[in-house]
Amino acid sequence: MNKFASLVLASFLIAFGAASAGAQDKGKAAADKSKGTAAEATAMVQKAVAHIKKAGRDKAFADFNNKGGAFTDRDLYVVVYDMKGKVLAHGANDKMIGKDVLELRDMDGKYFVKERVEMMSKSPEAKGWQDYKFMNPVTRQIEPKSMFLQRLDDVIVGCGIYKG
Repeated sequence: MNKFASLVLASFLIAFGAASAGAQDKGKAAADKSKGTAAEATAMVQKAVAHIKKAGRDKAFADFNNKGGAFTDRDLYVVVYDMKGKVLAHGANDKMIGKDVLELRDMDGKYFVKERVEMMSKSPEAKGWQDYKFMNPVTRQIEPKSMFLQRLDDVIVGCGIYKG
């Protein structure tokens, strides 16, 4: 192959590789938009707390459990626990409602609900982030997750982001 043909071929491969990388970056950006952010999870918890205060627990918890409602957005959903680890509302899995999950562990053996209860027991105004692993309802894969939690009276309100 002559130098000119080699140069054309090399230019083509570089251009094709750059275009392919650009398409991958765009695909990654689109995928990232399908995931909730930390700011969105925090806002969802604040919105949920305000909704409990305004509408009352029964109505609010029913709204949180509605998978097509205002408290479910992509992979974001609201969960509510009592201070003993019982699920009162769960936006992704209604089979969890009413279950005592205090002893539930993630794939690494972490007692993540027990940790939540301990974190939120420190103060009536407790709030903060917690890391663990959980199944993403969108991807159906176990992924690293971080949940923002806030205590309201005798309940814990949370919303998490998947980091996988």
